[in-house]
Amino acid sequence: MANTSVFTGADGSITLSSVASGGSEAQRAQEIIDGNELATVGRATGISVEVVSNIEPFHEIGQRYASELRPGNVSVSGTIKRAYLNGAMLRLLLGEAADGRPSNSWAQPAFNITLMAENAAMPGVRSTITLHGVKVGQWNYTMPEDDFVMESINFQALYLTVADEG
Repeated sequence: MANTSVFTGADGSITLSSVASGGSEAQRAQEIIDGNELATVGRATGISVEVVSNIEPFHEIGQRYASELRPGNVSVSGTIKRAYLNGAMLRLLLGEAADGRPSNSWAQPAFNITLMAENAAMPGVRSTITLHGVKVGQWNYTMPEDDFVMESINFQALYLTVADEG
């Protein structure tokens, strides 16, 4: 049955977990998640997820409209903004390079992000999106004169899965 509930940001939660078979990338991410108590991402003020499926039209000579649409590559990306700074998100971008310049190449952490929305007034009715094999591509730090200090990250994922309950 399809979920027809309406959610707000107050109904949501963001959790991080390690990739099931990610080798050293997953191990490094789990160390950062555990060391910074980051399993649940707190103080988040916004998250966006974008899924883009490139559609490639096939045009025949002499025809103005496409005769066929072919599916192309699918990309999953997004952002998380939060008002909490402890270096954990930056460490998820840099891995062991966050502690200083490593002498050789290093594994960039890879992890999963689970986004869940559940209305407290309707227990058991939830929508869950899990982003798999996430890597942070950009970290931003904003320190305005008279507003909250914010950090934000841009990320990419290998793929996502969706589950609706209730």
